[in-house]
Amino acid sequence: MNTLWRLSLGGLLLMALSSAYAEQPLGCLEVTVGGYKAPNYDCLSQQMGNNPEGAAAAEKNQEALNVPVNKRPPNQVGLATPAATSTRMGNTFGTSVKPQRPPQ
Repeated sequence: MNTLWRLSLGGLLLMALSSAYAEQPLGCLEVTVGGYKAPNYDCLSQQMGNNPEGAAAAEKNQEALNVPVNKRPPNQVGLATPAATSTRMGNTFGTSVKPQRPPQ
């Protein structure tokens, strides 16, 4: 009877320890091969993907990249800016249609 009681108590203790261990989040492992550390990218991605603030920041970044064409600066759309035209034309900017050329 005493042996049966010890076995059941040991089994309950083992179950309690295994359930307590299973509730703890597992960390990411880094593997070192030939002096090169290779992190577990799947684990890191899961850790980064569960952050609701990170999802909101990613959405704001995506919105910032989708600026309408009419609100972009002219040099991003491929148009000439006054500064670029002034540099190209030199001292003839506003006075001639021919750009300034160095003397030959």
